[in-house]
Amino acid sequence: MSETTTAATTTTTPLGKVLGDKTAKALAEHLDLHTAGDLVYHFPRRYDERGEHTDMRKLEVGEQVTLLAQVRSINVRPMRQRRGSMLEVTIGDGSGATLSCTFFNQAWRQRELRTGRWGLFAGKVTDFRGKRQLNGPAYQLLSADATEDEAAEEIEEFAGALIPVYPAAQAVPTWVIAKCVRTVLDTFQPPDDPLPPATRATNSLVGIGKALHEIHRPSSKEDMYRAQYRLKWDEAFAVQLTLVQRKARAAAAPAIARPPAEAGLLARFDASLPYELTEGQRDVGVEIAADLARPHPMHRLLQGEVGSGKTLVSVRAMLQVVDAGGQAALLAPTEVLATQHFRGISAQLGPLGRAGEIDGGPDGTRITLVTGSQGAKARRAALATVADGTAGIVIGTHALLYEGVDFKDLGLVVVDEQHRFGVEQRDALRAKAAQPPHVLVMTATPIPRTVAMTVYGDLETSVLSQLPRGRSPIASHVVPALEKPAFLDRAWRRLREEVQKGHQAYVVCPRIGTGPGDDNEDGEPLSDAAFSPAKGGGGAADGESTKRPPLAVTEVAPILEEGPLKGLRIGVLHGKLPADEKDAVMRSFAGGDLDVLVATTVIEVGVDVPNATVMIIMDADRFGVSQLHQLRGRVGRGSAAGICLLVSEAAEGSNARERLEAVASTTDGFKLSEIDLEQRREGDVLGASQSGRHSHLRLLSLLRDEKLIKEARAEAASLVEDDPTLSRYPALAASVTALVDEERAEFLEKG
Repeated sequence: MSETTTAATTTTTPLGKVLGDKTAKALAEHLDLHTAGDLVYHFPRRYDERGEHTDMRKLEVGEQVTLLAQVRSINVRPMRQRRGSMLEVTIGDGSGATLSCTFFNQAWRQRELRTGRWGLFAGKVTDFRGKRQLNGPAYQLLSADATEDEAAEEIEEFAGALIPVYPAAQAVPTWVIAKCVRTVLDTFQPPDDPLPPATRATNSLVGIGKALHEIHRPSSKEDMYRAQYRLKWDEAFAVQLTLVQRKARAAAAPAIARPPAEAGLLARFDASLPYELTEGQRDVGVEIAADLARPHPMHRLLQGEVGSGKTLVSVRAMLQVVDAGGQAALLAPTEVLATQHFRGISAQLGPLGRAGEIDGGPDGTRITLVTGSQGAKARRAALATVADGTAGIVIGTHALLYEGVDFKDLGLVVVDEQHRFGVEQRDALRAKAAQPPHVLVMTATPIPRTVAMTVYGDLETSVLSQLPRGRSPIASHVVPALEKPAFLDRAWRRLREEVQKGHQAYVVCPRIGTGPGDDNEDGEPLSDAAFSPAKGGGGAADGESTKRPPLAVTEVAPILEEGPLKGLRIGVLHGKLPADEKDAVMRSFAGGDLDVLVATTVIEVGVDVPNATVMIIMDADRFGVSQLHQLRGRVGRGSAAGICLLVSEAAEGSNARERLEAVASTTDGFKLSEIDLEQRREGDVLGASQSGRHSHLRLLSLLRDEKLIKEARAEAASLVEDDPTLSRYPALAASVTALVDEERAEFLEKG
């Protein structure tokens, strides 16, 4: 590495000018770091301290790690299956756990990897015969016996007592990044501080230059915390300013007011309901009705527990718009769900939704279904009712977005399971209205408060947490298929018992099958042994680990038919089936002609069969917390209690197993959403995966920084109210653009 310049380094300086071309090329290729600003904003993910070490007991197989550890033992032995030798170095971190580092045909390393030496070891955790190891890790040994005065260069390199550990790559380990950062900081000229002085003073924030220096080379823990707090504040403030500005612009935009009618469709629909609305449904209905009556577009997020009655709330909103002369479109993510909505809403409205038919109400409306699999004749007929306004309520999939689907007067867009749609798709539907329509987005995945505030901060939020009367409890249990195979046998017997009582069941698998072009990771078919893990086995070559593919619907169904569920009526449902087959299967299951439905997550939302009481989820550890909660909500929808069995081979004590135990322990979706947030990458929650740029948030934790986010939100609201375009704060506006680029801004715009 060469320091080729002594001139001041700014955020836009190419790394090649500071570090040399070879090092700059490695940083660019492996970490996508190109400028001094990219590197300076590549923050440590944690800090190691000499004397305080990372707990090896919590390492996960497959995880890329950097460990501060001590060499405990060394062993060189010949390899059994090929020529050469293997050097095995056992390291420990003081927690009581150890890890094996293996090097093939590199016996010479034992000269430096001596017992008692401390060092940084970086690599991927693998499993070999139940033993965790690092295969050929990169390492950097610390001085064996030098004092701090004698090892000044090393101490400088590792920032004194606090050793920053960076997100790294195999070709660019953390200690190389630390050297690069030190070189850049030696000549770094920090940017002008974008935060107004009053904001810094009110919130006790250090300057940007000090924060950027101390985050990499902290002289104390207190300085590190102050630097982290300032940089977290910058991230939270940038996002909140973006959201507050968008919310202000939306509130000022014109829209057609759709006030409620005194004696219209909505009033007649309410009078026809055979049950009372819950208190939550009434309260949310009042909020939405008031929004629709304003001459500005509604942008509201409706979140609620599985089965809390969100669809009914949306139907009432759609009827209010129809009463006011407009049309409403309900966008669903799958044909199965769109068809379910069409049938369910048609049944709810009865004659009110069959205007123009023999048994239709004289002052009713029409409900039209638009999907991609409709035949040409049916599609032309459906689109005609949309274009001439005959259809007041239009329900469809992505097919609604296509060219040729024209509305007469689109007044309300309802997006069900909004997380399954991109911004462009929502915008495409909104663009079909002459003026901005009102928008209601719904999710059955409860959202933690900080996520709602950060990701959905430009929407008003309504919550339905109260379940309607008559919903039955759901008992959930983890079935450890490897440890206790008898439990899996008992699960199939339990399913048969429910069928004998006249009920029905779901069996859910992570993937479809092994045919060409489906969702498989490989083409190897699963054996009986893979399905019954207690019978299976297998080994691996030196230093390798194996894990079977996830279970598939097309493989599990025939095994069940010939095995534990022999004699029962079994149907198969997945997204690759033709639309008419999917429809026929769902009709058969809903009509009681099938006992068991073996399906993928196509049944995750919207499927409502009150007679289904059992759900067995195979390879449950392959699903996320929210997805498991959604799936579980398909049972217990009638008068009989539901049971959900989470089948998994995950080892006891593993993160995957703990996640399943958490799902089994509660049906409180909001509690589960916090657990989900704990285990997910923050960047995923914030949409970082949608952008390859360096704009994603690095330090802000939605789980731990709720207070900070609230303070940033209040400060942003005050600043935007005083200066909507931030014209008096150009540096702040530029920093917002840098942290929240266009892709991220689009992601954050949920309306």
